[in-house]
Amino acid sequence: MEDARKPKTVSPTVQERRERHRETLRSDLIEAARRLVQEEGYDGLTIRKLAKQVGYAPMSVYSYFADKQDILLALAQDRFEILARRIEDNASDDPIEALRAVMTEYAAFGLGNPNEYRIVFMTEKTRPPEGVTFEELDANNPAMLALLSRVEACIAAGKLKGDPFAIATMLWSIGHGAISLLITFPFHDFGDPDAYVKRMCDFALGALEGQDVQPLSDNPGISCRLTRA
Repeated sequence: MEDARKPKTVSPTVQERRERHRETLRSDLIEAARRLVQEEGYDGLTIRKLAKQVGYAPMSVYSYFADKQDILLALAQDRFEILARRIEDNASDDPIEALRAVMTEYAAFGLGNPNEYRIVFMTEKTRPPEGVTFEELDANNPAMLALLSRVEACIAAGKLKGDPFAIATMLWSIGHGAISLLITFPFHDFGDPDAYVKRMCDFALGALEGQDVQPLSDNPGISCRLTRA
């Protein structure tokens, strides 16, 4: 006789198993795309090669990604999630140091993976994936949300002043610019790359201190949604 006190195990439905399989395959495709980008660059990332990497027919890949643009956006989202985890692992009680850690972690990723950074973060994104807007992508960007939370902590502590989205975007612009130059102009005498990134970070934070940073546009739009998240 069955013990009524024993909790019943609920088997996953067919739909749930299909969803899990789909998510697993999508993760495998993203990881395979990352390897192709690292090993062969932008031209090496094709639907045919991606399908071969995971042992699927090319037409199967199209049910997950419409084209290379979709793959690059998926790679960018995946990298932002990894960056967010690295940022959260590098916390500090000092708000400025915690904010500085965001920039140094971002730089460490870019300099440690130059080919991937160049393709994923320096290739124009002309359209969002089907069913998603660029605004929604921004609003759910874990790395940007982590950066914003650190900026807001600095504002609350009186270290910075102004619109948090504008400050975060300006810091990202400076960090991205420094990393991009280090990757694309390796012959220029920047000195030690890590030391250069830290100097640029100090420069950016020093320039922002004492300023009341205004919003980037008259239409708050995405910045409002991000800062309320």
